[in-house]
Amino acid sequence: MTTRVLVTGATGFVAGHCIAELLEHGYAVRGTVRDLDAHARRAHLTDLARRTGGDLEFVAATLDDDAGWAEAVADCDTVLHVASPFPSAPPDDEQALIGPAVDGTLRVLRAAAAAGVRRVVLTSSVAAVAYGHDTDAVRTEADWSVVERVPAYQKSKTLAERAAWDYVASLDGGLELVSVNPGMVLGPLLDATTSTSHEPIRRLLTRDVPGSVRTGWTPVDVRDLAVAHRLAMEVPAAVGNRYICADEPLWMGELAAILDRQFAPEGFRVPTRVLPNWLVRLVAVFDKSVALTIPVLGRTENVSADKARRELGWTMRPIEDTIRDTADSLIAFGIVTAPGARRAATAAPAGTR
Repeated sequence: MTTRVLVTGATGFVAGHCIAELLEHGYAVRGTVRDLDAHARRAHLTDLARRTGGDLEFVAATLDDDAGWAEAVADCDTVLHVASPFPSAPPDDEQALIGPAVDGTLRVLRAAAAAGVRRVVLTSSVAAVAYGHDTDAVRTEADWSVVERVPAYQKSKTLAERAAWDYVASLDGGLELVSVNPGMVLGPLLDATTSTSHEPIRRLLTRDVPGSVRTGWTPVDVRDLAVAHRLAMEVPAAVGNRYICADEPLWMGELAAILDRQFAPEGFRVPTRVLPNWLVRLVAVFDKSVALTIPVLGRTENVSADKARRELGWTMRPIEDTIRDTADSLIAFGIVTAPGARRAATAAPAGTR
């Protein structure tokens, strides 16, 4: 009998790659979506299932409503709870972010427990590990972000993961939990919908920003992250564990330098200077996406993925490959226009565009 896995937030960037990984390994997959009538939004997943001959179906369920979740988890052995709000700008009310993250996670866990699901793999984040501390020491799965000292997104991920562990502990057995804590998720798109984590690369390639903010992240390739999710559901000893999935710290200026080396020969003019903090604060007044970086100016994430390597047998591809593949997909989907295409459009005779 084929094992069926539920993936929440199926049309999201990470969820889509998790679905691809599961289908390629012979699992039957059910994905939750907000609207079953929005066929175009999930066409790339339907095409993927057709190409692989995989078993893929969808049900309607959202994090803010109990409706649909009993149907979603029915007959599933495992749930990958990937769906969670990821803002492109700081929310006016942090509860608008924290509430859905925490309540949605508990909603999924309650449904899973009621249906006799064996294991839930929760997509958390290094945002629940590495923030609010007094030092830049390397953080591990033993660490938790200090919620009293972090912005809304980091707070939402920390509180949602803590709520998950508390809930499963209260059951006294019957439902296994594993959390996967990725860093900044990069990698190729499956469709033309970008994620917040793609913004630094998009904005550098399009020169929407004059330079880099002095902040950094610990990146992970979405394809490697999808493998980590599969391993977290397959490895028996993973039960009850958190797994950081992230590379060495990468400053935005280093990201810009890599892009410049890779894409300058193709005509891109990537801004490589690092902007002074005072200028970033000024820009943030007018650009809310830049405002997300203000609390972490001068800081970078610093975490260790040794546990995932050791216990899951997980590996990461070189970050340069990830950055290249990410940028190539942004260009392929027309989100970033290649310089040659811009020149051709500029030179095109009237009436031919």
